[in-house]
Amino acid sequence: MFLDEATIDVEGGDGGNGAVAFRREKFVPRGGPNGGHGGKGGDVILVADENQNTLYSFRFTQRHAGGRGGHGGGHDRHGKNGEALRLAVPCGTVVWDADTGELIGDLVTHGQTLTVAKGGRGGRGNSAFKSPTHQAPREAENGEPGQKRRIRLDLKLIAEVGIIGLPNAGKSTLLAAVTAAEPKIADYPFTTLVPNLGVADIGYDTLVLADIPGLIEGASEGAGLGDRFLRHVERTRLLLHLVDGSAADPVADYRTINAELAASSPALAARPQVVAVTKLDLPDVEDRLPELRDALTAAGATDVHGISALTMIGVDDVLRHVHRLVRSLPPPEVAAPSIPVLRPGAVDEQAFTVRRDKDGAWRVAGVRVERIAAMTNFQNDDAVERFQRILQADGVLDILREHGVGEGDMVRFGEVELEWTD
Repeated sequence: MFLDEATIDVEGGDGGNGAVAFRREKFVPRGGPNGGHGGKGGDVILVADENQNTLYSFRFTQRHAGGRGGHGGGHDRHGKNGEALRLAVPCGTVVWDADTGELIGDLVTHGQTLTVAKGGRGGRGNSAFKSPTHQAPREAENGEPGQKRRIRLDLKLIAEVGIIGLPNAGKSTLLAAVTAAEPKIADYPFTTLVPNLGVADIGYDTLVLADIPGLIEGASEGAGLGDRFLRHVERTRLLLHLVDGSAADPVADYRTINAELAASSPALAARPQVVAVTKLDLPDVEDRLPELRDALTAAGATDVHGISALTMIGVDDVLRHVHRLVRSLPPPEVAAPSIPVLRPGAVDEQAFTVRRDKDGAWRVAGVRVERIAAMTNFQNDDAVERFQRILQADGVLDILREHGVGEGDMVRFGEVELEWTD
């Protein structure tokens, strides 16, 4: 099943905890600390895969997490790094932050990777806290929590040639005739409900074609199916525009499609086009082909051909012609659509703010202070004392007192809740 949009939750693995341990060898009576560090949590990485052409695999699995880092051990044994989670997505996938609307990346080429959630760093063991004045530290850090994020995936198919035209212009019939694709074909509008990709053999080379579901007047504004699939022709080098030769007014049909392309994207409307009048197997269409060619040229078409996908009349000639044009054209430089995002300057990790939540609890927010709170083992007295020393040195305690924090008040640092006591 084809799916070109998906929203998922990604979460980097938590870092492993550091260890508290001391040397205990027989001939080392005053052995120092040798607790190892925890391993780093695994990242969540998207990988562009040319063998994928749909986001359907993300429909039922909404949460994806990297592996947790291993805990440190005695004898300076460091924990194993968590395993990164690599998720295959089709080439042409645009990645957005679902909460902020920020563009994260655009995966275009096979094998291209994008880290969407970073794993937390491992906590330090007590060996890291040794100093000349503190030779037997008993504190160690917890692992840092992994990054959590909700992302939106938008797929734009990667094809060299986009086959466009009104419903029943013969797009699916042509694709089925020249490739191994098996699109649904029937004599009614919107038979094709999803884009279809096919690969045509042209001598010793190949040509990737995309059959885009039928456009109608007003498609760029949401009418019919076109507004959902116009984006799939944005990355093509050339458009193969099929015009139904048996229609009441083929020239009007030609103008309709080009008007929708222009309304959707001026760059898309400027893409080179090859126009093919279809259904040449019908006697009436064959008779009026010269007249249609002249009328379409007068309407702006510069490269008009006649074909029949049923009898293959003219099809090979058109494909070879399209192949020559495609190989002479550079890939279009199509920038992924962006939403303006106000970006502050470099983040000051030392900075913090103090405010009051609706339930009356105090909240201290800041990169450094929240990270330290998350990595502090509050079951260890030495670790708690170290946390308090850091708060005092960074001025957090003084600011809380200035705001009026009192005995028994709840103070929050990220997901950590502590009770204030003097």
